[in-house]
Amino acid sequence: MQGVITKGIGGLYFVKVEDKVIECKARGKFRYTGLVPVIGDKVEIMLETDVSKGVIEKIYARDTEMIRPAVANVTQAFVVFSLKKPDLNMDLLNKFLVLCEHYRLKIVLCLNKLDLVDKVDENLVQELRNVGCDIVFLKAKEGEGLSELKAKVKDNISVFCGPSGVGKSTILNSLLGREAMKTGDISKKSQKGKHTTRHSELIEYEDGFLLDTPGFSSLSLDFIEKEKLQDCFPEFEKHGSECRFSNCMHYKEPNCRVKEAVDSNEIYADRYKFYIKTLEEIIARGNKK
Repeated sequence: MQGVITKGIGGLYFVKVEDKVIECKARGKFRYTGLVPVIGDKVEIMLETDVSKGVIEKIYARDTEMIRPAVANVTQAFVVFSLKKPDLNMDLLNKFLVLCEHYRLKIVLCLNKLDLVDKVDENLVQELRNVGCDIVFLKAKEGEGLSELKAKVKDNISVFCGPSGVGKSTILNSLLGREAMKTGDISKKSQKGKHTTRHSELIEYEDGFLLDTPGFSSLSLDFIEKEKLQDCFPEFEKHGSECRFSNCMHYKEPNCRVKEAVDSNEIYADRYKFYIKTLEEIIARGNKK
């Protein structure tokens, strides 16, 4: 029987097979191969004598694989940030965008708490659209914008990601019409969200799956190879092929078309500065090893 792992707790895996969920253990052989089943894996299982339980016999090749959270075959990311409480942090947003590009995910940027601002910064919106973001504006508590998100779920495994307190769990619960994940308050002292989601689970919805993840406020990108970082900035692609050197990293090389595009405002300077900052951090960590 074939199915998808929707939840894993304490060495037990819950596999969705057609219209039922079967509790499974993994064969011991996986320990020796280093391949550990994760949420989102497409697997083959064999039922035990008790037909409500089974054993995972095979894990199929993964189309995508995320490290944090550990989840396979995600196709789409709902990157959730709030416009206020907490304020929009562009460095943190860029980190999430780079991670999603690294994992080859379709990005839907969800800007929540629209009701807390007088007006949206149109220059910022244009900048984000120019780097390939599909943007949805939300008032999650009022339900505004949810129908637009709902239409994007079909045939995808969609991960909710973003810092704490921006409304990820509120959005998920509003979509489902029930409290699938607990929501928390904003810390008055730090204006950051409290961590409320304790585990990850795939939830079947609208011919697709939704995944809520624990919130976190800082991300490291140092696992990305320095030569591969530029691939996470889609706006570089059309200019990079015109650089003097085929292996140009758009850093200190002469005759770099990407740097020229920054100077002529074809590429946003702030994004390029973030790229250089991240590249230098990756290089510095590599030199320390």
